[in-house]
Amino acid sequence: MVLSDKDLKKALKTKKIVIKPAPDLKTQLGSCSIDLRLGDVFRIFDYSRYPYIDPSKKDYSNEITKVIKLKDGEKFIMQPGDFVLAVTLETVKIAPNLMGRLEGRSSLGRLGLVVHSTASIFDPGWDGKPVLELGNLGRMAISLTCGMRICAMTFEQLSSNAQNPYTKKKQAKYAFQKGPDESKIHEER
Repeated sequence: MVLSDKDLKKALKTKKIVIKPAPDLKTQLGSCSIDLRLGDVFRIFDYSRYPYIDPSKKDYSNEITKVIKLKDGEKFIMQPGDFVLAVTLETVKIAPNLMGRLEGRSSLGRLGLVVHSTASIFDPGWDGKPVLELGNLGRMAISLTCGMRICAMTFEQLSSNAQNPYTKKKQAKYAFQKGPDESKIHEER
């Protein structure tokens, strides 16, 4: 069951969902979602140095990407075909009996901007900054600004508490992340 605006307010009040900084419910609360805002840290790929990506190579992803931080008022320009990782301004913590789902905003999708390639689900017990897998599918560049509403998160009630919430898992590669961490697929066995 997806939580309604009424249930989202209750979950925020009871701390089943913790969002920091606290969202402005007048502008960020939808009928069944909470808008999250774009942060100021991006991980971009250095396409010119490597001919391909080898996901099995230890820490290779960190070699072929670099982190940039926007200065106040600076814009991030997504060129057509670009793919970058970014984070939301908000940190989100989810109770073990809820899951989150990250969705794009229609107004940005109509410009060609997608906010996730595959990672839309946030497991019960998630705690960290949601990472956005931003792609510009359009033919024109898109200007992004820190603080703009970039995505919406919905929350669903589980039938019971998860026995193994995300932050308790040994293999939770992205628990408590604060930035757009590189892929850690090389840690899988």
